[in-house]
Amino acid sequence: MGQQEKVSTSLAGAVSEGISASLAAVDAELDRRYPGDPGTRQPVHTVYVPGNVFDAGTIRSWGDQALAALDEHAPDAASFAAVLGLSDDLAEDVYGRVRAKLEREPIEDLRVDFEDGYAGRDEDQDAARAARLISEAYANGTAAPYMGIRMKCMEAAVRDRGIRTTDVFLTGLLENGGLPDGLVLTLPKVTYPEQVSAFVRLLESFEKAHGLDAGRLGFEIQIETSQAILAADGTATVARMIGAAEGRATGLHYGTFDYSACLGVSAAHQASDHPAADHAKAIMQVAAAGTGVRVSDGSTNVLPVGSTAHVHEAWRLHYGLTRRALSRAYYQGWDMHPGHIPTRYAAVFAFYREGFETAAKRLSAYANHAGGDVMDEPATAKALSSYLLRGLQCGALDTAEVDALTGMTRADVERFAAPRRGDLTATAQ
Repeated sequence: MGQQEKVSTSLAGAVSEGISASLAAVDAELDRRYPGDPGTRQPVHTVYVPGNVFDAGTIRSWGDQALAALDEHAPDAASFAAVLGLSDDLAEDVYGRVRAKLEREPIEDLRVDFEDGYAGRDEDQDAARAARLISEAYANGTAAPYMGIRMKCMEAAVRDRGIRTTDVFLTGLLENGGLPDGLVLTLPKVTYPEQVSAFVRLLESFEKAHGLDAGRLGFEIQIETSQAILAADGTATVARMIGAAEGRATGLHYGTFDYSACLGVSAAHQASDHPAADHAKAIMQVAAAGTGVRVSDGSTNVLPVGSTAHVHEAWRLHYGLTRRALSRAYYQGWDMHPGHIPTRYAAVFAFYREGFETAAKRLSAYANHAGGDVMDEPATAKALSSYLLRGLQCGALDTAEVDALTGMTRADVERFAAPRRGDLTATAQ
C-alpha cells in the first residue's frame, strides 16, 4: 500500500447532525411514499372472465383451447416461428416452453368480472359462487397464482351494487377457508382520488368486521378516464390516487378502450400503441415509480379466431403489442381470449431468452467487480437482476441456467432485484 493521505475536515459534527435533523421529515416521507418494489411475483397478464360464465373448469379450459389453437394453426415450432418472426435459435425453445406453460399454468392472473363483461341475472349468487370456486381451486391446487374479482365502480349509479358484490365475495371467501394469498381486487373506472378513499373505507370496514389485520386487503386501480390522468387543476390525478389508497394499491391497470373512447378516439384506432395510450401509461409509470405499485398495459380486441390466415394476423398483432409493452417496462397486460395466451407467452419468453445471456454475464461481472465492456451502476444491477427474476418467475428461464451463468443463487438474484432503501446508494460509494 502507498502512503496514506492526511484527512482533514473543516466542519463540526453538529453541521451534519443539523442537516439530518432538518431532513428527518423528508426521510420519513421517502420511506412512506416510495418503499420500492415489493419483490413479489408480478403476473405477465390478467385474464377477464364474466362472473356468470366462470366455473371450476375455466382455467383448464383456457389452456386446452390455447393448445388446440396451436395444434390447428401452428402445429410445430417452425410454423409458429414463421408467423411471429422468431429466430431459428429461439423457435424450438420458445415453442416448447409455450406448450409446457399452457399445460402447467395457462393463466397467471384471473379476474372474475362483475363489471363490463358481466351479463348475469343474479349477481349475489354469481359472486358467492365465485368465492366458493376460487377457494376450492386454491385448496385443490388448480388455482392461478392470482385470482379475484373486478366489481362495479364507485360511481353513484352502480356504487351500492359494487359494494354489495365486494362484500358477498369476500364474505364467501372467509366462509370457505379464508382469504387466499393470491387474492386480487380490481376497482374500475376511477376518476377521483375520493373514490379510491371510499373503497379504502369499505375494505377497512370489512377488516374490522372480521378481525382481520389492518391493510390485509389491497386492490388495483383501473385507469379508464382522462380525468384519472389529468385533473381539472392540471395535476396528475393518478399520483393522488396512489396516495389516497393509503398503501393498499397494488397496481394501475390501463383500460384501452374506455380510455380511448373518453378521448374521442374512433373505434378503428383504439389500441394500446395509440399515442394517447402511450401518454397515459407514461404518466401512470412515472406516478407509480418507487411506490411498489405495478403498471399493467391493456388489451387488444382483435381475437385470433376463424381462418388460419386471420388467426395468424391476430397473433402477429398481439405478439407485436406485447413485445412493444415489454420494451417499455409494462410487464403485464390483459388477455381477452384463450387464443391470445400462446402469443402472450411466446412474446414474454422470447423477450427474456433473447437478453438472458448478456444480462446474466453483466450481473455476474458487477457482483464480482470483474469489469467488462459495459460500466454498470448499482441501479443497473437492480434492473439486470429484476429482468432475470421475472424470467424465472414466468418460466422463460430455468434456475440452473441462471445459476450457471451468474454464479449466483436465486436468493442472490432476489437480493439484487429488491434492495432496501439506501442499499444502492451505499453500494455506489
